Amino acid sequence: MTLSAGSVSAANTVQLNLEDAVQMALENNRSIKSALADVDAAKWNLSKYRRQTGVTLSLSSSANRGNEMGFAQQYVNKVTGRPDRTNYSNSATASIPLYNFSLRSGIEAAGYGLNSADVTLENTKQAVRYQATADYYNILNYKNLIKVQEDTVRAYQEHLDNVNAQYRVGTVAKSDVLSSQVNLANAQQALTTAQNNYDIAVATMNNVIGLPTDTVLEIDDELKHPAYNLNLEDCTAYALNNRADGAAAYYAVKQAEAGINTAKAGRYPTVTASATKAINGKNEFKTDHSNSWYFGAAANWNIFDNGVTAASIHNAEASLVKAQENLKAQDETIQLDVRTALLNLQAAEKNIGTMETAVKQAEEDLKIANVRYSAGVGTNLDVMDATEKMTAARTNYNTALYNYNVNKAALDKAMGIPVDIDVAKYKASQMEGNRLKKVREDALVTENAVLELTPEAKKTSKDESKAMRKAEREARKAAKEQKKTAKQAEKQVAANEPAAADEAVSSTENVANEMANN
Repeated sequence: MTLSAGSVSAANTVQLNLEDAVQMALENNRSIKSALADVDAAKWNLSKYRRQTGVTLSLSSSANRGNEMGFAQQYVNKVTGRPDRTNYSNSATASIPLYNFSLRSGIEAAGYGLNSADVTLENTKQAVRYQATADYYNILNYKNLIKVQEDTVRAYQEHLDNVNAQYRVGTVAKSDVLSSQVNLANAQQALTTAQNNYDIAVATMNNVIGLPTDTVLEIDDELKHPAYNLNLEDCTAYALNNRADGAAAYYAVKQAEAGINTAKAGRYPTVTASATKAINGKNEFKTDHSNSWYFGAAANWNIFDNGVTAASIHNAEASLVKAQENLKAQDETIQLDVRTALLNLQAAEKNIGTMETAVKQAEEDLKIANVRYSAGVGTNLDVMDATEKMTAARTNYNTALYNYNVNKAALDKAMGIPVDIDVAKYKASQMEGNRLKKVREDALVTENAVLELTPEAKKTSKDESKAMRKAEREARKAAKEQKKTAKQAEKQVAANEPAAADEAVSSTENVANEMANN
């Protein structure tokens, strides 16, 4: 991809091919960046659960002062024999969970949540790739349609010149001239519409790949008809194993299963080991009142919760049923998507062959109609009809080419052709119990794939947030200054009103006196 800048007022020009368009879309698309944020959130959610299984340390400190009756006898001053009225207490406790069924289930659910975020990111990338590809082919389609309409305008113009020449010598009627002019005007309007559609297609592509919408795209490419050797059974089997949204639905089921275990945690005890060091004194961090330590384990078991745990389990089981049905529905959708895309691809391929023949026949028919009209044995209507058929045949041929290429891209998406992650390998590695890093390494199909938010992206987010807060503060400050200025102006107007009123009265009296004297 090359970027060249013209004058200040001229739009930038970019030379683009399909590979560049897809790559730019994957790098700049907002949906992908949002999905990366979801992956990052899921990763830290899993980390949050895992870190709860380790040692935690808590510190506590307090200071109290009261009357002599406000403290227990263990705070008696050894010199005066009376209770100290001031007491400082400090303690440190280290603890670690020994058995926590809920925490273990939470780790499992969070792990599946991260897996789901990974495959959802891949699904988003596949959708963006398809969108960029379809938009690219849309530009080529309108580029071809502009050429079709230009040829039509040229054909009508040549025929109108011929009609005018014959009208001047009196061999055709005025109605032929008028009819030819109307058809030429209609063709020119169709050309304008095609050019406008092309401009809109370019702006849409710019939006997808992250360029300013007024960027001029130079695309030196044509719609092609690449052969394929695919059958429905193979495509469907591949899609069921590789569709990223199918894998996301599968991990939703696994999360729901882990949710049942989380709900069942109410039936089991929790056991925690802890060690505490505590000191008390008349002054900060002194031990003249007490200096103690202890360690042990604490168990908590809710024997009867009035059916809360049972209700939670039933709720989680209902969520599992819903997730399972969603998985089945997703599999059915995958099969339908593959069948639809493949049938559309096959239909477009048949239409290409049919319309190739139709274009040749229409062009030959137009030549014959023009010759017959020039010889005086054909009518103007014959030429108009032949020109319209030629335009329709060329349009249909280009549309068939466009549909073939777009539906080939749709079939790739329906099958789940990977962008960065091979979903089947990802699921296989995850089922083997590998850690996330190994799972991703096993599934990667491209080098330098971005699977998480980069440090640069996080820094940019923080800078944008800081700049937004600063702008908001400045806006509030400006609003206050404006309000203050308005109040000062109101006071000034109010102060000037009495003087203006006195001046008006004085002026009226002077006029009355002058009129009386006259």
